[in-house]
Amino acid sequence: MLRAVARRVELRQLNTFEAVVRHRTVTDAAVALGLAPSSVSQQIRTLEEALGVALFVRGPKGMRLTPAGQRLQGWARSLLDQAEQATRDVRRERRQLRLGALETLAGSYLPSVITRFAERRPDIDLEIHTERARDGLLADVINGRLEAALLLDSGDDVGGLGFPAPAEPLAFIDLDPVPLALVSTPGHPLAARSALTPDDLTHERLLVNVPECSFWMAGDRILGSGPQRIRAGGVPVMRAWAEHGLGISLLPRFAVADSLRSGALVQLDLPLPDLYLRLIWREDQESLPGLRDVLYAAARP
Repeated sequence: MLRAVARRVELRQLNTFEAVVRHRTVTDAAVALGLAPSSVSQQIRTLEEALGVALFVRGPKGMRLTPAGQRLQGWARSLLDQAEQATRDVRRERRQLRLGALETLAGSYLPSVITRFAERRPDIDLEIHTERARDGLLADVINGRLEAALLLDSGDDVGGLGFPAPAEPLAFIDLDPVPLALVSTPGHPLAARSALTPDDLTHERLLVNVPECSFWMAGDRILGSGPQRIRAGGVPVMRAWAEHGLGISLLPRFAVADSLRSGALVQLDLPLPDLYLRLIWREDQESLPGLRDVLYAAARP
């Protein structure tokens, strides 16, 4: 019986199962996989029939795992990893490390990490995955789709910046400080003042993205609730709106360096702590051959 079930469960079904878990809707999973939604639905139904259990609860807010689906989640990643390792071994392909990163970091800090890694471990190829949202990166590390991920954080524990820490234990090292800059147009009333405090920003228009954004969280911790939050969009939009005098914005200094040099923006005189470029991975994966060496290869000498 078990052998018959195993023969009916296909790797492509497990891959589709993972995509639905990740994206929570059949439509979004289909887009990610390049398949029709009907094909995704059919593969999930076929997988459930082969296993004889329901894997998802279908609801108005998307697909939620049943207890059986939660048990399959770990097995699916393990089986997919083994299949990938077997393929590489048979083909004599080089070892790979799957590294995730926030899109905010992809053009600034990621190249230096890749360079340092290549210098220390030329025998391993980096496979880079970028995400707009931190939650996706954390889920991928926890579920084994990524060996490690780069995100922005602060404090002594994962989630110190203000986001919920995953229940699963994660290890981390801080690679680089990420300085922040509170910016405005040169003509802003605060631009001519020195030694500002958060109280001086009460009722100012603070351009932000979404509450899950690292810089929104940093603003909550540093500036408090005084400024009026004005939702603009991602980092490029916040910078552009600030340049047009629509408000002030708390952004990574690397993202506004050109605007500061050109004089389109000025940095307000408010002391700011750094965020940190943080590399995270699952503690229980450190025993995998070479993983600790690979992770530390990304750190500065």
